[in-house]
Amino acid sequence: MGGRAVSAVTSITVQNTLGIDEFYDLPADVVRLQLESIINDLQPQVVKVGLLRRIDVVETVADVLCRYKPRHIIYAPVLKSSRGDQLVSPETYAAIEGLLLPLCTVVLTREDLPEGEPSHGRANRFASAVAVGLSRGESVEEAVGGARKMLREAPAEYADAGSRSAELYNLFLDAVGRFFHRYADVSFYAEELNVSPRYLSQVTRRIAGRTPKSIIDERLTAEIVKYLTTTGTPLKTVARQLGFSSQAQLSRYFRKQKGVSPRQYKLTSHNTTT
Repeated sequence: MGGRAVSAVTSITVQNTLGIDEFYDLPADVVRLQLESIINDLQPQVVKVGLLRRIDVVETVADVLCRYKPRHIIYAPVLKSSRGDQLVSPETYAAIEGLLLPLCTVVLTREDLPEGEPSHGRANRFASAVAVGLSRGESVEEAVGGARKMLREAPAEYADAGSRSAELYNLFLDAVGRFFHRYADVSFYAEELNVSPRYLSQVTRRIAGRTPKSIIDERLTAEIVKYLTTTGTPLKTVARQLGFSSQAQLSRYFRKQKGVSPRQYKLTSHNTTT
């Protein structure tokens, strides 16, 4: 939109398109130093407030803005991320309501956003667009209208994020189908797909609600069951073909997965079939 912005960071996130894993909230004195450094140098007249997760940071931001008195302060009260992660505690939001909101020119609500979607990323883009409009001398109504138009016309956020997760999940299943008889370690599959084990776990949990290890185990167990119920292959041979170090190791693994030994499972299956 042609605007120029400077930032004071309040929280560092560990995140990707699947969600936020962790936060590191900066101390209030560090936030104050950032704010005062920017204000002393540039004296911005429009301030957009984003993520505030600590009560003392809320107090600091409110104190600096009370003393500085910019022409416009904009706040979008979003409590969750685009993926549904809780960002702000009720106690912190109560401090925001009491200390920050009375200072604001514009407090955006769910109804202000196109399609009424109050996600963290979308609301921040919208609030930033309002800030640009106000910095040009537009009225609040004009700035909000321009922001709505911008958001409607902007490219979709993370357009390929869903397909990336689905693609990676399918590649993982394909890799399991090819290597389950040799590798049961999640790290092997993560390396094969050039991602971290943690990210692979995020993908499988999001797509299937399961861990990578459970998917590998299910495939391997299904293959053992097939051998037990459809062939007369000796268990020692099955163990060797499926990458177990011994028949005893296979038996322990199978009992853990099914609750019975391979021999008991085979007898039960045979009796049921008969």
